[in-house]
Amino acid sequence: MSAVTASLDLPVADAALAESVRIGMETVEARLREAVQQTDQLADTASRHLVEAGGKRVRPMLTLLAAHLGDGDRPEAVQAGVVVELTHLASLYHDDVMDSADQRRGAAAAHLVWGNQIAILVGDLLFARASRIVAELGPEAVDIQAATFERLCLGQMHETVGPSPTDDPIAHYLQVLGDKTGSLIATAGRFGAMFGGCDAQTIDIMIRYGELVGVAFQLADDVIDLSSAGRVSGKVQGTDLREGVPTLPTLLVRRAAADGDTDASTIVGMLDGDLSDDARLAETIEALNEHKVMDAARDESARWAHDAISTLDPLPQSPAKAALQKFAEAVVERTR
Repeated sequence: MSAVTASLDLPVADAALAESVRIGMETVEARLREAVQQTDQLADTASRHLVEAGGKRVRPMLTLLAAHLGDGDRPEAVQAGVVVELTHLASLYHDDVMDSADQRRGAAAAHLVWGNQIAILVGDLLFARASRIVAELGPEAVDIQAATFERLCLGQMHETVGPSPTDDPIAHYLQVLGDKTGSLIATAGRFGAMFGGCDAQTIDIMIRYGELVGVAFQLADDVIDLSSAGRVSGKVQGTDLREGVPTLPTLLVRRAAADGDTDASTIVGMLDGDLSDDARLAETIEALNEHKVMDAARDESARWAHDAISTLDPLPQSPAKAALQKFAEAVVERTR
């Protein structure tokens, strides 16, 4: 098992590729820790908070895998991996404030340690650091980063506002996932292909692949939040339920209730009740897990992952392509 891919239990069959990505990820990790260092003690401690908590490092891993569709040894790919992970970390500081989350990656959420204002400012600091690093990669990379940041902000805004009365709540939710998760994962794949020297078709394929696998990844996390005790996702089980954050299982059960499913209607009543009590939360989670909407949510995540794999079809067979296929499969396998 490669140390790089252990977070998704993803074996890289080709030994040379596995070793190259492992070395690249070690460099990403070291540079990431350098990038978050601040001269101010408070800013330094708060900036290192989530880096030191660990994480899957999905985005830089994808950047390095995509780079191996071309020349994976180019140093720009590692630098781009630092940019996308730093951007992701910055967004987490903001997300946890918006969602009033208690934990992130097994550690107390930054806003609970230092307050909302400091957490938001630290997120801004990390976005600034990412911008400085990406500037070294050239104007096209800066433009891509800016467009990605715009989508991240729009996704958060649309999630906060919610769907309008005329919107399909599930379609609205999938669009939010595309903006909040798919956009940055697409940029990770795009940067990898770009800085690996790949042609325009390969870059376009990686953009599409990243969008699709990013949504699949978040849909899988929706299921994991209800079917594991946080061991995989790094979140406390039922966090989204307790905070009233929409997820695909809850949206599906609401739709089923509206269509006359009495069991679903009972669950909706539980969702709309007081879930601050641990016993009530556990009862609601159990009821959801026993309903068919959980299988439907798993199937939807698998569909997005399958579509991501299909986008790779035009690429010639290679160890990197095989690893990207396995990457998408592993995203969904976490829910089984």
